[in-house]
Amino acid sequence: MARYAIPADHAFGVAMKDMKALGKQLGRCHALALALWKTGHYEARMLTAFVADPAELTAEQMDRWCRDFDNWAYCDTLSFHLFDRTPHAWKKVEQWSRRKGEFQKRTAFALLWSLALHDKRAKDSQFVEGLGLIERAADDERNFVKKAVNMALRAIGKRNRSLHAAAVIVATRLSESSKPTARWLGKDALRELRVTR
Repeated sequence: MARYAIPADHAFGVAMKDMKALGKQLGRCHALALALWKTGHYEARMLTAFVADPAELTAEQMDRWCRDFDNWAYCDTLSFHLFDRTPHAWKKVEQWSRRKGEFQKRTAFALLWSLALHDKRAKDSQFVEGLGLIERAADDERNFVKKAVNMALRAIGKRNRSLHAAAVIVATRLSESSKPTARWLGKDALRELRVTR
């Protein structure tokens, strides 16, 4: 776990594939998810992504859990398997993108990345707004933030032809920035976006 920058002080060492299998076996049970989160154990909290009910998860619960995030695995797993299925997802992207904490801010962009892949009903205009959030966060030097911002930009650019063009414009602008992080982000995204035209 240390190799992947995940704190192990409250972990048992259960493999991700086993957590997913257990989540599938248990099914959705929101009361169980709330109890699991309260334990503070890494695997229990990861399991909430697979057993919490997106329809029952409140915006307040999402905020509370997000405040507890202290590693990228929570950010990504809950964004990709739970948060992106809630009716609060888009609002949380905007709200969390303004957070100061590294993992709270990462969650905004992990969630935007996930929505670009999974939300088939979202309008292009929502992702154009997301590109604005990406551009605003592009100079954040923190590793876990910049990587999620980069992945969100790439995912939006792969969604359709129109959003590809919009993402390339943003990536090009960032690649010409005087700020090193923004410049890296733009150039790195362009390498992939130019291949996937």
